[in-house]
Amino acid sequence: METDALRWFQLVADGATVTEVSDIFGVSQPGVSRALARLEDEVGTALLHRQGRVLRMTHAGVAFKRHVDALVYSLDDGLAAVSALVDPEGGVVRLAYPLSLGSWLVPGLVGAFRRDHPRVRFTLEQTVVSEHGRISSQLSTRRADLELTTYRVAGQGVLWQRVLIEPLVLAVRLGHRLAGREAVALEEVADEPFVLRAAPSGMRGRTLELCRDAGFSPDVAVEADDLPTVRGFVAAGLGVAVVPAQGLPVPTTFARTRLLPLSDEDAHREVGLAWVEGRPLLPSAEAFRRFVLARDAAGAG
Repeated sequence: METDALRWFQLVADGATVTEVSDIFGVSQPGVSRALARLEDEVGTALLHRQGRVLRMTHAGVAFKRHVDALVYSLDDGLAAVSALVDPEGGVVRLAYPLSLGSWLVPGLVGAFRRDHPRVRFTLEQTVVSEHGRISSQLSTRRADLELTTYRVAGQGVLWQRVLIEPLVLAVRLGHRLAGREAVALEEVADEPFVLRAAPSGMRGRTLELCRDAGFSPDVAVEADDLPTVRGFVAAGLGVAVVPAQGLPVPTTFARTRLLPLSDEDAHREVGLAWVEGRPLLPSAEAFRRFVLARDAAGAG
């Protein structure tokens, strides 16, 4: 059935004339009449009968209209929902990101974007641990439009672009022998116990790589599932740790630890944005993608 014919039947049944319907929709009166006749043919019985100069509903028309009203109202709600999604100023952005970016980078990006696009809504999901170099399950299964990553990712149709380079720093307890330094080298703590992220973890891998490049294998005293816990063990004096700077200017004191710049080459990690080529983004998500990437082009990272 044509949705226009259902709408025209609805209006005529509510008392509008065929002439008024034709004026509202910009079609000819015979066109409206033919559409109503086709609708009756499809239903299999008369829905309207003429009474003087107006059309009235038959008993079948009364029964049919209740369902037409529900159908048309539901359709209009659906169209409104789609319209809200595709509106670049009022749609939804589904963003996935690792926990370590959730306390500083993600709020900053979302806040800056919404200052110019206040009606855009965000659905935020923390990524689960995935194989290094692969996108998260959220992005691969389309639960997310875009994914912020802390390493380069690849795969079929996957596109990735760097957003910034985040320094990696050494976290030591307050009062540690190196706490007053402006910068340190990893080899200076080669004989000390380390607090590491539990495997699998990209941060754990980077720490082991940096220690190897510095000429030693760290003595792992404690393993923790997240960065706040890592810093907690460091603050308790159970070891030192390599952690991301998370936007903090270093050296600085943070969460009862002292964060010191590392002079080691490659003591950083790449933060980037990933998406899937050929998967159309809603206008709001596309606008956010361009916004994030423009920050790197402008040297914001």
